[in-house]
Amino acid sequence: MRVDPAETGSIPDSRGLNLYRADRDAAALFAHYLPTDLFARLEPVFDRLGSLAGDHLDRLAWIADKHPPVLSVRRRTGEDCNHIEKHPAYRELENFAFGEFGLAAISHRAALGWPAPLPPAAKYALTFLFTQSEFGLMCPVNMTDSLTRTLKRFGSEDLVERYFDALTSTDLDQLMQGAMFMTEQAGGSDIGTIVTRADPQPDGTWRLTGDKWFCSNADADLAMVLARSEDIDGLKGVSLFLLPKVKRDGVPNSYRILRLKEKLGTRSMASGEIRLDGAEAYLVGERGRGFNQMADMVNSSRLSNAVRAAALMRRAVTEALFISRRRHAFNKRLIEFPLMRRQLAKMIVWSEQARTMVFQSAEAMRLADLGDTRQAKLLRIMTPLIKFRACRDARKVTGDAMEVRGGCGYIEEWSDARILRDAHLGSIWEGTSNIVALDVRRAIVREGSLPELQAANMKRLDAASLEPNLHSLFAETLDRTCALAESTHAQQDEHLVRQASSALYHVTSAIGLAHEAAMIRAPHRLAMARMVLKHRLLPRDPLGRDDGDDDQLQAILES
Repeated sequence: MRVDPAETGSIPDSRGLNLYRADRDAAALFAHYLPTDLFARLEPVFDRLGSLAGDHLDRLAWIADKHPPVLSVRRRTGEDCNHIEKHPAYRELENFAFGEFGLAAISHRAALGWPAPLPPAAKYALTFLFTQSEFGLMCPVNMTDSLTRTLKRFGSEDLVERYFDALTSTDLDQLMQGAMFMTEQAGGSDIGTIVTRADPQPDGTWRLTGDKWFCSNADADLAMVLARSEDIDGLKGVSLFLLPKVKRDGVPNSYRILRLKEKLGTRSMASGEIRLDGAEAYLVGERGRGFNQMADMVNSSRLSNAVRAAALMRRAVTEALFISRRRHAFNKRLIEFPLMRRQLAKMIVWSEQARTMVFQSAEAMRLADLGDTRQAKLLRIMTPLIKFRACRDARKVTGDAMEVRGGCGYIEEWSDARILRDAHLGSIWEGTSNIVALDVRRAIVREGSLPELQAANMKRLDAASLEPNLHSLFAETLDRTCALAESTHAQQDEHLVRQASSALYHVTSAIGLAHEAAMIRAPHRLAMARMVLKHRLLPRDPLGRDDGDDDQLQAILES
C-alpha cells in the first residue's frame, strides 16, 4: 500500500506512474494525428511503453547514466582492439528500443503488428514516450533510422540490398546500428573546412584518412562519413561515404577510437574521437555533393532532436505537476500558490508548443515523402524552427522542474538532474542555435518556404473556428511575423534572425494549439494558444500591471 506523502512528510515519488496515462492530452493528440485504425492498433503499445517509461526503463536509465561506457584499446593478450563495454542496463534499454518497440525500423518496414511502415507521427509518438525515461540511447536509434533513410535515398541498389535488412532488424544479434561521423576539430559546423581525405581504389571502394572529432555511437556498425574526394576547396569537394565497422573480408576496418568523451549529459551513450587510417568505405550518391546528401540525415536528426526536447519537457512537467499536487507547505498544496501556478502554466505551455510543432512537422514529412513539393518546403522550414526554439526552451523547463522539487531536485537520485543535463545537448547537437537560426533564413531565401508556412498557418487558423476578434488578432500577428521574417532576410539583417525565428515558431505553435483545441475539443489548449500570443508575441509593458491570466491558468492547470 502506498503511503500518502502529505501524511508522512516524505517527498512525493512518481516512480511507477504510467507516463502515457498521466499525460492529459497524449491519447487525444495521438488519436488526432494518426489514422483511426492505426491508433487503435498502437494504443496498447503506447500504454505499455508509458508504464515502462515511468518505472522499469527509468530505473535502467538511471543505472546506465551512473555507469557510462568504457573503451578498451588493447586486449590482455596484447592485441589492439576497439571494444566499448556498455553496462547491462544500457543493453537492456537497447533491447526495448531496437527490439520490442523497433524504433529504428518502424519507418522502413512492417512492425508492431502493422502491415506497413508506420508514418512519422507514430514513430515520434513512440519516441516521445521512450525519451521521457532515456535520452542518450535515442541518438543511436535516430541515427540508425536516419542512416537507413539516407541510404535508401542516395545509395546504390547493391549497398541498400547488402545492409537494409540488418539496419532494420529487431533482432539485436542481427542488427547493425548506424552513426554519423561529420564534424572535425577545426571546422565544427563549417563543413567546408573538412580535411579528411577520400581516395578512390581500383575495386570501386574508397580509402578514408583523417580524424573525426565528435562521433556519437562511436562503435556503430555503419556510419555515414563526409570526406574530401576532390581537390576543390569548400563544400563542392566533399562527398558522402558509408563506412562499415567490419570490411567485406570480415577483418575490422582500418580506423580506431582514440578516446571517449566525458560529457555533461547523455552519459549512457558512447561518443568518441575516431582516427581513420585508410578505412574502406563506399561512395553514397554523387561525388562532390556530400553535404547536400548528408543534409537529409542532418535534418532528420534535427527533427528527432526536437522531438526529444519536447519529451524532456513533458517529463519535467509531469514531475512538477505530480509534486505540486502532493507536496504541502504552509498548510497548502504547492499548486495552490499563485506564483507556483504561473510557473507551472509557463512550463506546460512551452512543453505543449513543442509537441504541437512535432506533430505538424511529422505530417509535413509524411506528405513530403509522398512527393508533395509544397509540404517539402514546409518541412524544410519547420525543422530548423522547432530545433532552434524547442531545444532552448527545454533547458528552461527542465530547470524549472528541478526548482519545483526543491533541494531534492538537485540530487542525482531523482530524475531532474539527469533530464536537465541531457536537455543542454539539444541546442548544440546537429547545429548550435545560431547555426540553426541561420538555416531558417536559408529555408526562406533559397527554398521559398515562408509562403508555405504562412499558408499552412492560415489553413489551420480558419479551421480553428475562433470567434472573429481572436481570429483577426491571430491573423494580424501571423502577417506581422511573416513580414518581419521576410524583411529581416531580404535586408540581410543577420542579427535579427533569432528574433524572427522565435516569432515564427511562436505564431505557428500558437495557431497549432488553437487548431488542436477545436479538433480534439480541448479548450485548455486554446488557453495555451492565448498565453503564447500574449506573452511571447504581442507587445507588453514590463512595468505595467498584469491581469494575472486567471481564466487561462485555471484551464491549463485543472486536472
